[in-house]
Amino acid sequence: MYEMKPEYYIGIDMIDEEHKQLFKYADEAYELLHDEFTPDKYDKMDIILEKLRDYTVKHFADEEQYMESIHYKKMFTQKVQHMEFVQKLDEFIEHHSDEEIDQDEQIMGILKYLTDWLINHILYVDCQIPKPQ
Repeated sequence: MYEMKPEYYIGIDMIDEEHKQLFKYADEAYELLHDEFTPDKYDKMDIILEKLRDYTVKHFADEEQYMESIHYKKMFTQKVQHMEFVQKLDEFIEHHSDEEIDQDEQIMGILKYLTDWLINHILYVDCQIPKPQ
């Protein structure tokens, strides 16, 4: 369901590959959401959130390193957006332990935020990063 569509490619191979992995984590959460044989999704969602956070931090570091290497002028804006996204993931992880929250509803909220942010960030922010010559 969640996958890297052709319009999301920005033309920087390393970044495009890492974006693909982020979509894979979204798809993993989507599959869990629709898994009728796992009534208690807490542990699996916990693992997905931790992997997503760890990979996101790695991706942002790689992306920022690339931007530094080309002296990208809008890097500060990117860093701020990256930091805000990681903070939001931390909030999801923190609230994930709230047992009174409906698990499916929580997963849907995470998926909506993740995909909206990722698609908008790629289409309107990352696409402005100059490609290698």
